[in-house]
Amino acid sequence: MYGGRIETKDGNVTDELWVFNIPSQSWSTKTPTVLGHGQQYAVEGHSAHIMELDSKDVVMIIIFGYSAIYGYTSSIQEYHISSNTWLVPETKGAIVQGGYGHTSVYDEITKSIYVHGGYKALPGNKYGLVDDLYKYEVNPKTWTILKESGFARYLHSAVLINGAMLIFGGNTHNDTSLSNGAKCFSADFLAYDIACDEWKTLPKPNLHRDVNRFGHSAVVINGSMYIFGGFSSVLLNDILVYKPPNCKAFRDEELCRNAGPGIKCIWNKNHCESWESGNANNILRAKCPPKTAASDDRCYRYADCVSCTANTNGCQWCDDKKCISANSNCSVSVRNYTKCHVRNEQICNKLTSCKSCSLNLNCQWDQRQQECQALPAHLCGEGWSHIGDACLKINSSRESYDNAKLYCYNLSGNLASLTTSKEVEFVLDEIQKYTQQKVSPWVGLRKINISYWGWEDMSPFTNTTLQWLPGEPNDSGFCAYLERASIAGLKANPCTSMADGLVCEKPVVSPNQNARPCKKPCSLRTSCSNCTSNGMECMWCSSTRRCVDSNAYIISFPYGQCLEWQTATCSPQNCSGLRTCGQCLEQPGCGWCNDPSNTGRGHCIEGSSRGPVKPAGIHSSEMVLDSSLCPKERNYEWSFIQCPACQCNGHSTCINNNVCEHCKNLTTGKQCQDCMPGYYGDPTNGGQCTACTCSGHANICHLHTGKCFCTTKGIKGDQCQLCDSENRYVGNPLRGTCYYSLLIDYQFTFSLLQEDDRHHTAINFIANPEQSNKNLDISINASNNFNLNITWSVGSTAGTISGEETPIVSKTNIKEYRDSFSYEKFNFRSNPNITFYVYVSNFSWPIKIQIAFSQHNTIMDLVQFFVTFFSCFLSLLLVAAVVWKIKQTCWASRRREQLLRERQQMASRPFASVDVALEVGAEQTDFLRGPLEGAPKPIAIEPCAGNRAAVLTVFLCLPRGSSGAPPPGQSGLAIASALIDISQQKPSDNKDKTSGVRNRKHLSTRQGTCV
Repeated sequence: MYGGRIETKDGNVTDELWVFNIPSQSWSTKTPTVLGHGQQYAVEGHSAHIMELDSKDVVMIIIFGYSAIYGYTSSIQEYHISSNTWLVPETKGAIVQGGYGHTSVYDEITKSIYVHGGYKALPGNKYGLVDDLYKYEVNPKTWTILKESGFARYLHSAVLINGAMLIFGGNTHNDTSLSNGAKCFSADFLAYDIACDEWKTLPKPNLHRDVNRFGHSAVVINGSMYIFGGFSSVLLNDILVYKPPNCKAFRDEELCRNAGPGIKCIWNKNHCESWESGNANNILRAKCPPKTAASDDRCYRYADCVSCTANTNGCQWCDDKKCISANSNCSVSVRNYTKCHVRNEQICNKLTSCKSCSLNLNCQWDQRQQECQALPAHLCGEGWSHIGDACLKINSSRESYDNAKLYCYNLSGNLASLTTSKEVEFVLDEIQKYTQQKVSPWVGLRKINISYWGWEDMSPFTNTTLQWLPGEPNDSGFCAYLERASIAGLKANPCTSMADGLVCEKPVVSPNQNARPCKKPCSLRTSCSNCTSNGMECMWCSSTRRCVDSNAYIISFPYGQCLEWQTATCSPQNCSGLRTCGQCLEQPGCGWCNDPSNTGRGHCIEGSSRGPVKPAGIHSSEMVLDSSLCPKERNYEWSFIQCPACQCNGHSTCINNNVCEHCKNLTTGKQCQDCMPGYYGDPTNGGQCTACTCSGHANICHLHTGKCFCTTKGIKGDQCQLCDSENRYVGNPLRGTCYYSLLIDYQFTFSLLQEDDRHHTAINFIANPEQSNKNLDISINASNNFNLNITWSVGSTAGTISGEETPIVSKTNIKEYRDSFSYEKFNFRSNPNITFYVYVSNFSWPIKIQIAFSQHNTIMDLVQFFVTFFSCFLSLLLVAAVVWKIKQTCWASRRREQLLRERQQMASRPFASVDVALEVGAEQTDFLRGPLEGAPKPIAIEPCAGNRAAVLTVFLCLPRGSSGAPPPGQSGLAIASALIDISQQKPSDNKDKTSGVRNRKHLSTRQGTCV
């Protein structure tokens, strides 16, 4: 028996190895020898098996587990019984993730251990339940990933019967949103077919009571599964028995081979026998359904080559970057894990604690991200150059300043701050090597204000190691790039312009970074204060007085042993740590001893309703009554159920027994429990208040912490001692104030609307004219009234020393102000560093402020005017052409639709039949007599819409020749139609007056088709 948690005061995991001698019914301990420079992990929640290797050596193999020092272990540990030695072997195959509370079984036929489920570390520094299934071949020491069950759980049980791995119960709830209503206590019964790599769900036990549980154990006796104990909100001591079917009962070969689920049988000649009765080759005779390769989505989750190829899901490693289905096309494919190259990143990502990470020389622990990362083979990485204390990389792509900065950021760096001569020389030499194209790269230098340029690493530009070219910097440039022509130097350019190249910089990765000492493990911290001192990394369980890792809380108290825990603030460990009577009496076993001063002062001590108590002896836990701890004869008052009426915390006497007369010592409140505005502290039970220290920039601070509520926007810090430099605020609040640095010809809007801005009543601005021959205009407006003061100084360091600024404007209770400062009056040319200061104060929250400084041209730039005019004109022509083209297309489409509609209406006209009587045997001369009297009668008239026109149809008798008969094959008749005007005809004209023609019974009500 190895490892586990010892339920002592420390409650830590042990590495003890115990042996139980069955004949003598006695226990003894073993102290194995750890071979080489190996490591013996003290673990809990692991599993173990004893087997004989091919070398005839009998070993105990320990699978995974959780170590209080090294976290979730993914290692295999071997104890060689005959030599009493301990070994952590190197394994091959898939890179697996170990955990806590899994189950495992050993199969003699395949010489493999099958491991299912558990509580493990997941990607992204998360933890949870898994449904993974691994196979560990004990002789070649190889891992293979098998088909997952689809049922994540831990603290379940598993046995192996006739080639089937049977899994029962477990905890399927992990106290997170991922549980989706899963039950803590499960009665799921699963079966895994080892030969076919298939999972089946078996019927749950159908007994007279609930059998859900976790934390139980299971063994196999005479082919049956015996389950003992467990936990289902109470500890159990019952036994469940599962008897699988007997293979010998199947007389038919087909029934024998399909005997599952939960049992594996094989057909041997003329009878059915169990899987275990065969030999190792029986696995080749197993009848399994055909298996198809997994889809790409199923394979994508394998992030490394060996895990992708050392599994049974039918995946391949493609192009050395992703895992896809074996059926998918791939140019460079790897399907055998032996051909994979194992990277350090894949190994380091599985290590879950600083201690385990530090054991691997190729890994380092990132304290901020709380994860183990691989050390790069090169200090800077591929494509980077190590120059001094920095890594530099030159790229020749054409980018704007912001895109260049983003490119470097994606490489975990920034645009280079070339502050040393080594860096400058290296960059200039590298630029010379580009002979095919000109490279003038961006560097991390930009304009902060009119007189100040700074590097991206916040260091000032000194114009020494790298200098401006003649005529630079120009007025239009706010970002700098490096130019090397006849001489090397810097040029200024608008940040939105394009430059040919960029220089990135990032810090050098220290090769000894993994040697940094790790923080003290949570399990070794013995008090709440040092347990919770590092934020949320550790949790203190006050009921068990144990400190545990936050990522291991679920497995540290799987049965709900922890009744109360803290992650930030610690509750007092005894009664004496409670400061008020109310807090004291909330705790059982504590009482309040009120002193005779009638001010509410007192102290909290252990006691009962009879009085205070103390330990009977130094080493005794028995408590005895001791009234001297709160002597009644000296007017001390003992309270155990209800606090005394007077509760003024020692800062006032009571009148009428319960009203504080006058709070003293800078306190206020109904019970003098708070400090006055401008002071902070804990005045309860005689505590003191201290004045707020805010550097003159705040009147009040937090009542308990003393953090100042700064009244000037841009000033920050607990004591208002810093400027918010990240947001362009400059200055020194310890000697003056902070200013927002404005740019010329830009309008700035400040919305002080958030709750964090509630205490702000002032904001200051600073501006420097950019052009010495133009006036400086200012405009400011706000949503609320404010006071305005404007000053100026010949230097930009004013605002920190009184007397350097000269007042210009002073206004009170205004909402808007505009003004112009003459460049001649203030002599911009002679004072290149002239600075204007704007103080906006005495406004109320919330407020929105708009401010702008501008230097407009007095004469219109004709070139700019004509360029703008013709650009707008050409744009208008282009828009007009596009609109005309769209209009023509719409007209043509509408005309086609109209013609189509007319044809459809023509085709849908109603038809009528007409009977025509012809005279037979008439003489030819009858047709040559000339016109008959009156107009010919139509056989049909079809009125059009509106009854103004109609289509008239008549019969025509064609000439027949001398024979008097039509030519062979012809009727001698023809139908003719004409469009006629019927608007002037009388209604009677449309009536048929002959018996030989029959009009339609009614006219069509449809829309006509004549135009």
